[in-house]
Amino acid sequence: MIPFLAPFPAARPRRLRAGAALRNLVREHELSVNDLIWPIFVRDGEGIEEPVPSMPGVDRLSVDNVVKAAIEAHALGIPAICLFPYTDPALKTEDCAEAWNPENLCNRAIRAIKAAVPDLAVMTDVALDPYNINGHDGFVIDGEIHNDETVEALVKMTLAQAEAGADIIGPSDMMDGRIGAMRGALESGGYQNVTILSYSAKYASGFYGPFRDAVGASGALKGDKKTYQMDPGNADEALRMIARDLAEGADMVMIKPGMAYLDICHRVKAGFGVPTFAYQVSGEYAMIQAAALNGWIDGEKVMLESLMAFRRAGCDGVLTYFAPQVARILNR
Repeated sequence: MIPFLAPFPAARPRRLRAGAALRNLVREHELSVNDLIWPIFVRDGEGIEEPVPSMPGVDRLSVDNVVKAAIEAHALGIPAICLFPYTDPALKTEDCAEAWNPENLCNRAIRAIKAAVPDLAVMTDVALDPYNINGHDGFVIDGEIHNDETVEALVKMTLAQAEAGADIIGPSDMMDGRIGAMRGALESGGYQNVTILSYSAKYASGFYGPFRDAVGASGALKGDKKTYQMDPGNADEALRMIARDLAEGADMVMIKPGMAYLDICHRVKAGFGVPTFAYQVSGEYAMIQAAALNGWIDGEKVMLESLMAFRRAGCDGVLTYFAPQVARILNR
């Protein structure tokens, strides 16, 4: 409903924009450090900060430097980080067994972070693509992604991450039935307090390119992911996927990508009233950074404006590579 306004000059909306104090007083939405999750890429080695060329300002970090980043995040007030592994190609196989190895890169990083910063929430990614020689989120058999066999593997991966100390499990695979299977395994395994933030509406998007470079999946991927990720033309389907994941035991839901799908964010929050997140993905980040570095936009203003759009659409939080920069600005 559009609120009633008296006719001019009785109503002068500019009165409320006249000064900073009034603008701050009537602002409808705020951006807070508490709204941020910082995605971090982890790789093997020691003392490594390896730039991702397609994501200016983002590095792949060895575990020791991931711990330093986690300490920084906690000091800035960022409540959570999310880990994505850059897996040694020699460890990528068709059976993806490295995904649930208790000593894999991601699980070692989880333990190291929780030992150093126990109060920082650690989120993980649950999908087979970092470990799959085919680059897909699920098992590939005769050119087809097999759902049920993949779900069994994802459950093993989930339990390994929970055992390592993960606080938030982030299933990004888009297989059918995986949330129910994961929730059941966590309950029976004694991990009742581990939270599931499900990538419930993950689209088959062109915005993921730099991320695939960052995790080393670009060259490995054979074909595309359209048989399990959603068609960008579908909106009602997203609501069905959200409803399904909530019914199966998801605690929070995510829309990915973010900026091109703000309509979905708004409909999900308005329709379900559950904790709703969006991922400002690598392509969105890279476009802003590239334009800022070329002097075409004011990078700081556009960064903050883009994140405010998520809050205005109804999101409770955002996964963004800008997290530490934004936190420093908000903490000034």
